[in-house]
Amino acid sequence: MSHGDLIAELYAGCFRRLVVQLYAVTGDLSEAQEAVQEAFTRALVAPQRFAGLDNPEAWLRRVAVNVARSRYRRRRVFEGLLRRIGPPPVVADHSPEHLTLLAALRRLPEGQRQALALHYLVDLSVDEIAATLGVSAGTVKSRLSRGRHALAALLADSDVTDPQETGRIHARP
Repeated sequence: MSHGDLIAELYAGCFRRLVVQLYAVTGDLSEAQEAVQEAFTRALVAPQRFAGLDNPEAWLRRVAVNVARSRYRRRRVFEGLLRRIGPPPVVADHSPEHLTLLAALRRLPEGQRQALALHYLVDLSVDEIAATLGVSAGTVKSRLSRGRHALAALLADSDVTDPQETGRIHARP
């Protein structure tokens, strides 16, 4: 039996059992599933070593428990940091115009969307965007130009009634 077949057979045979066991440990079904999946992923990284184990299911369980414990500790540290710095600022704008703009941005090609967001929302220069994305300044300029035109067309097709909202993206040269 190949190493991959062994892992596939174990997955089919003990994944649910391990998830139930980890669910009892974590109290969170999605956390349990992720921990068990991570354990199987680690088994796939070194299948020869995994195949040589006397009790692979016990190894998977131990790895999954350790993954869950590590994630729990990191989450506790992160939550402690969040408590110290206070609540995040409210930045979400749920106005119809804002939601329409976000929907239109999501329809743009990734490069254009990134360039527009970094330029207009983060206020980076063309050179800073080029360095951030690892492309040339000319590519950034092209993406900005094409993105503005595509965004304008998408917003013209939508029900945005406030001309200030659609014009805002064109405010910078």
